[in-house]
This record gives sequence, structure tokens and C-alpha cells, in this order.
Amino acid sequence: PPGFVESSCRSRIFWMKLNKLLLQGKFFQLEIYDPYAGPVLLDEKLASRCGYVLSEDVWGNPVFRASVLSCHVANKADELFSLTVNIKVSSFSSMRAAVTYTYPMYCSYPSWASREIVCEENYMEVSVKTDVPAVSNDYTVAWMSALPETQNVAYQQWQLMFVSPSGRKRITVNDAVKLGYSFNNTLSRVYLRAPYHSNESDISVVSGVNMNMVTSTSMYRQRWLLLLIDTTVSCPVDGISFTDTTLTWTVPSIIPTLVVQESTFLSKNIVMGVDDQVIVNPEEKNYLLEHNETHIRITIPIGAEEGKLKSSISGGVYGVIYSIDLFLEHKWTDAGWQITKYTVFKSITTPFMPQIPTVINNTVPEERLFNVEFGYFLPDVSLVAITIGNVPFTPREAQYHGFKIYETFFSNRTKGFILEVSFDDPYVLKEYVNRNETKYTLLVNYTLSVGTEMTLYFHPAEVECVIADIELPEAAGYCDEENLYLTLPTFGLHQYWNLYLGNKLLNRHVALTNGYLAATNSTHLILQIPLFAAGVIYEEVSFQKIKARFDVALRKVRTMETLQTFSISCSFNSSAFIICHPDGTVMVSAQMKTVPAIDMSKTKLRDSSCKPREYNEAHAFFKFHVTTCGTSVRFEGDHIIYENEISYEKEILPGQNIPTITRDPDYRLTVLCYYQAKETLVLGAFVSDSATSPPFGSGTMVPRSNPAANRRVRQTLNVVSRVSKDESFMEFYEPNTAILKRSVEPLFLEVELKDESPNIELYLENCWVTRSLDFNSTPRWNITVDG
Repeated sequence: PPGFVESSCRSRIFWMKLNKLLLQGKFFQLEIYDPYAGPVLLDEKLASRCGYVLSEDVWGNPVFRASVLSCHVANKADELFSLTVNIKVSSFSSMRAAVTYTYPMYCSYPSWASREIVCEENYMEVSVKTDVPAVSNDYTVAWMSALPETQNVAYQQWQLMFVSPSGRKRITVNDAVKLGYSFNNTLSRVYLRAPYHSNESDISVVSGVNMNMVTSTSMYRQRWLLLLIDTTVSCPVDGISFTDTTLTWTVPSIIPTLVVQESTFLSKNIVMGVDDQVIVNPEEKNYLLEHNETHIRITIPIGAEEGKLKSSISGGVYGVIYSIDLFLEHKWTDAGWQITKYTVFKSITTPFMPQIPTVINNTVPEERLFNVEFGYFLPDVSLVAITIGNVPFTPREAQYHGFKIYETFFSNRTKGFILEVSFDDPYVLKEYVNRNETKYTLLVNYTLSVGTEMTLYFHPAEVECVIADIELPEAAGYCDEENLYLTLPTFGLHQYWNLYLGNKLLNRHVALTNGYLAATNSTHLILQIPLFAAGVIYEEVSFQKIKARFDVALRKVRTMETLQTFSISCSFNSSAFIICHPDGTVMVSAQMKTVPAIDMSKTKLRDSSCKPREYNEAHAFFKFHVTTCGTSVRFEGDHIIYENEISYEKEILPGQNIPTITRDPDYRLTVLCYYQAKETLVLGAFVSDSATSPPFGSGTMVPRSNPAANRRVRQTLNVVSRVSKDESFMEFYEPNTAILKRSVEPLFLEVELKDESPNIELYLENCWVTRSLDFNSTPRWNITVDG
């Protein structure tokens, strides 16, 4: 088919290349046409013995090379050469139903050097003109040791003498063929072809390069003629080194086994080539061809166009391998030879070189669009799937969803993949950070098909972008006669931030418990806080004026960081109130409603030294701590209740022989403060309204009076009290006697009314103990309260 076969003749080598595209899904074989025996199937053994090479170039195209001295070449006067190859192509591995393409090749090579050496991939070949001097004057030449054996050379028959560290071996040409060698002569030349690493070969190190060497002498005897020909051949087997950016091939300049007298060595010409093409000016391609007395060195940049970079995966890591097919041709003269042409072919492949892909975030935040570049890859890499979040997409599905994926190409013959995803896509993670910023996170996992083997490669990536796109809320506040109001936007509430009252989340339950009213519309939250509700802070308090403040903190949902505090502060007029502070301070504004009016300056607490701080005709203002002023404490359930009372200072009439006690005070106001036993930070207050159920941390005032007090009638009662020694009430302690009792011991008290008036009854309401005879002194311990 057209374009299936390309061929050329380079120097003394046949070249043929097959187009791999026309062989896809097919099998092929090569047959060498023998003019005398017909087609011969080419295999590895035949190739190394007969001078053939079947391999692939760096692009994967099958390449066939053959020496013009190979086994089946038609030779015309050592100048014109022809070779016919059958190319058999089949769709089956068994090669049945194969189609055969016969392809003849021709090569003209009239200008032979005296000695030519070819170092191919699978064989070494030396050919020598037969008119060269048979014997050298240099008796140190290794093959001179073969002279004693010449007496045994068969008449008119070529024989070979191999010299190796194990000794000398003389064999016939037929025996040499059995060992993998090929020897023959043409009209004007004799040649020997040897495999690498045969039993007759040896490895020597020349200028740091390992050389595979076969030292041999070809012998022919005919009547008066004894012909001895040096057919020694030596080829490099290594000499390759690599850096991250270059590969270097080193070949010795002088090979001792091939040069009789090194002092007479003269290098004539050195050329290099790639594939079948000579590189005339290597420097134009950034190649470096340098030589000195010991080395010839070729340095190639990794990635040079004449070679091939191939993607590969090793241990789950992406990388590249670079391959290039080089040849070197060196011509020199020395005392033993007119000219030697030394040609070496070398296919070089680098080790696996990891190339960790990079993810570049080219996102412009203002566009609210992720732009992610993923590279750099060779053209043999393709994107087969991409996972966004945890959802896999094929490229087509991704485009349908709204993602944008496309390839971008770079000047160094690599490419990358561009992915564009909107910030608002549901698969993009969003997190509120700092004060007013959102962190958008794109989680990507790329699935790539790598190389001709289509190995799958996975690469996860995480791309973030932080943008200030959140507006913090601003609150507004106002007050009426009894309430504070706070209004703030509902945007972001519970999503980005929450409202906190102290350290407690201000949710609907807390609002209802504290007596707040909360209302929302489409844009705002309106919070109504009664003046005496829990959470209100009292900045200034007097007997007729309260300056109150309500604070609520705006905190992040996740980190609890306080962003800002909203406050509303107002002044209120209030005639009667009680405020119970969490630190135990109690402030009471009492309104005295008595007929006739009493002197408010003479009101007091249980401790008569605790007088009002401010007063007027109808009000008295007290401020005291729960541990002072005769305040009592008791526990009810999970509450602590502190109690005191405001009373008008009682008048005590002079006593007779029997002590007298005044009746109830003309006016008495009980003050109660409620605290939750497990919560000491709740602040609250309540007005004097017995119908209201007080919350925790709040107080109440309970006025108590009787008609006699209201009428301002003074009356003396004859009441006697005694303490019994036991529950029999038969034996009593003497008056004014100190009684010692433990706190857990019972006390038996008797109170007797001596008045015989039929309109008077005795009710025991309060009974307490003091340390002195002054029953108004402190401290005081209650025995009975409210009867």
C-alpha cells in the first residue's frame, strides 16, 4: 500500500521502515529472499549471524536494517548490492491468510575503506580488504602468536584462530557458523560477523567504557601463498550516562586492540547521526559532539525533536522516558592500516524520570470562577474522567453540568488541562472564615489515560480561594416605656453566625424563658426585651430612675469567635422595683402606700442600721448585699432564696415587770431574691407585682399590713415567751439565760398571750434568734418564718 514502506541506503546499510498505522490490529513477519533457497523466515538467531536487525524506532514503527555483506545479499563486484524482503501481513497470530508484499532494495557502495567495523545492536562485523599486508613488522601483535599454527592450515580452506584469556582456538568456517559466527570472502574482501558475549569474546575497559572484543586471525593457504588477516573486532557495550536534562554517549577515541601503533594513530573524521540521517551541524540542534585523545562524546538534550518523549507510570507516579536512535562514524589511520571506518549504532532510552504534575490556581476572585490549570503532560496523555467533590464525571458529563474543560498547549510540546467551576456550584465547598470572608474549596480528582498502554493515573487536588463577600449585620435599637428593642438583619443568621446572651445561645427557647418577644419578617429579626427581664444590665439605678442596657454578641457558628457586640441602652422611670444582681447586690425602690403616710426616712431593713439611701415622701431606695442587713437564706428545690424586709421603725413602749413586745409594724414589705443554685450568672429583676411569676435570679416585694397599722393605732400586748428544756414543756430555762444548742438540735419554744381581751388572738408569725438583747441586731437566725 502507498506509504507502507520507506527504504534507503545509508553508507553500507540497508534501511527499511514500516508504517505502524497500516499495521494496527495486524501481525507481520519478514522473510529474507535467498536467490538459491527461496524465502527464509527472519528470527533472532538468523539476524545476529547474518547481519540483520529488526527493531522499532522511537515512534513505534518497525525498522529493518541489513549489512550489504549480510548472508542473502546479491553482491556485484563489491559495488552494487541488492536484497529482497517479503513482508507478510495477517489478521491472525498464526499468520494464516497472510498477504505478502515483496520489497527489493538496492545499495551502491564503491568506496570501501581498508577496514570497516560495524557495531550493531545484535552483532559485530569487521571486513578487510584482502590486499592488505599479511604480516606486520610489529612482532607484539597478538595474532602473531597464530604463526606456529599455520603449518596445520588446510589447503585452500579458510580457518579462524580465536585468541582469548582461555587460550587459542582454531576452527573451520563451518564450525564457526555453528557457534553463531559468520565468515566469508567476496571479490576483494574478507569479513567476520560475531555475536556479542560469545565464548571466544572478552570484556575490556577502554577509557572507562566496557568493550566486547573478539580477537581473531583469518588464515588461508594455497600452494605458495599463506594469507593471514587480522579480523579482530571490538564494540562498546555501555558508555551511557544521564542527568535530569541530558543524555551522554561516550565511545573511546583509540581502541588498543584495533590500533597497531597508537603513536601513529590519526583521527580523520567524526560524524554523528539520528536514525538514518547524518547530523551535519549538531550545534544547530543543541547537540554537542566533542572529542579528545581519549573520548568521543555525544550529548543530547532530553526532549530533542529527533527523539521521542513517552509518558509512563511507575509506582503510581507520572513520569517520562526519552528514547533516541543514534549512530557514530569515526575514520582514522594508523601504521597498520590505510584507513579504518568504525560505525556504531546505539538505541538509547533514559530511565523513568518522575514528572510530578502541578496544579496552578489561576482564579480571579472577583470573577467568582475557579480557573485551575493541571499540567504539564505529553501529547500521549488524555483526560478520561474528573471527580468534583465526590461525584465522578466524564468530560462530556462535566461539560453538560456546566463545568468548562479544555486543553491548552505550550511551546515545549507539552499540554495542560484547564478546569473552570463557578464558586456558586453546589459541588464547591463553602466555609465562613475571618470576619466577612468565604473560603471556597474545590476538591478535584483527575483520571488520566497515559501512553499507548493507556495506563490510568489519578491525581487529587484541592484548590482554595478566599474572598470578602459577606457583609456583617448592623443592628438598630430603641426603647419604649417598659421595653428595649433590638433589630438586626436575618441574613447569615444561624448559617454564619449566632446571637449569644453571655455564654448562652440566644435561641427561641431562651427568649421565651427570659420573657423576650421575637418576631421576624423577610429581612429582619426584632427582639423585644422587657426592662426587668433576665439579661438586662443596669448601669445606673436610683429610687426613681433606671439606666438599663442589653447586650447580645454576634459569634461565629463554628469557632464561637465574637465578631461584634450589639448594645441598646435607655433610661427608664420606675417607682417600684427590685433588682437582684448576680454578685448578690440587691437594689429596691419601695413605694409606701399607707394611711396616714409614714416618714420614709425611718424605714429600714431587718438590720436597723440599713437605712434607705434615697427617699422622698412616697418612695425609699435601698441597696444592700445578700450577706448583710439581716438577709436570710433558704433553699427550695434548685433555687436559693434570699429574704429581707422593709419596715417602718417600731416604737417600743417602756416595759413593766413583764417585758412587752410591740405588735406587727405599722408597715412591712418583704423583699425576695431568687437565684438558681446551678447558675450564678443570670441577672434579673421584677417589679412589685405578686401576680407575676418571678424567673430565676429575680426578686419580688410582698407588702403586708393589718387594719390596726393602717389606722395608726398603737396597742400594747402582754405576751410572754419561754424556752422549754424538752418536748414535755414541763421545765423551762430561766429568762436572760444563755442557751447552747447545736444546729441540728431541736428548740422547744412557747409563746403565751396574757391579755384577756376577747377581741385579741395570738398568731405566731416570725421568730428569730440574735446574739444580743436587741432583737433587731445582726446576725440573726430564723426559727419560724410566716408562721
